[in-house]
Amino acid sequence: MSDYEISVEELNDLLANGSGCYSLPSAHSNEVVPRIHVGNACVRKSAINQKKSFTENVVASRFIAKNITKLQRLGITHVLNAAEGKSFMHVNTNAEFYEGTGIRYHGIKANDTQEFNLSRYFEEAADFIEKALSQKDGQVLVHCREGYSRSPTLVIAYLMLRQNMDVKSALVTVRQKREIGPNDGFLRQLCQLNEQLVKEGKLKP
Repeated sequence: MSDYEISVEELNDLLANGSGCYSLPSAHSNEVVPRIHVGNACVRKSAINQKKSFTENVVASRFIAKNITKLQRLGITHVLNAAEGKSFMHVNTNAEFYEGTGIRYHGIKANDTQEFNLSRYFEEAADFIEKALSQKDGQVLVHCREGYSRSPTLVIAYLMLRQNMDVKSALVTVRQKREIGPNDGFLRQLCQLNEQLVKEGKLKP
């Protein structure tokens, strides 16, 4: 591994704060950087030793993404659904759901599995977030089902692509504001993005 390459293990250590345990989201949503919120958490305060056990520990709760009143109170102008779909592990919303609310919607049909190639949506998601923030008073909610894996991965990629953060800095920035745990496949894709940006001269090694 070259000097500028980052490993999945290093990122996992940052997520677990060196303890080996991963915390579940303790809030429905968190503003992880100014005007960018990660959310849709099912609230349950506890810690688990393996991220793969997260789904088994989740209890059902109302999705913040479907709570229009709450979104408007937060000043959300844009919603990025990183888990669009009808299955139990997805969130069944679309542009029609937000019609008449003034909220702009974009959906990505991503699965929370290590094999899923979420990186093909990194630029698409970053563009949507950037457009939201370019508007005066624009605020964006990036969500998946739990706000734990898919949505924080897209926000981390945005910080790398548009704010020139390296993967460690971007991950820590989000983790400081919200308990997250992208699966190892997504972490690997973020490591690959970091390597690509360094090679292109967009990040310092």
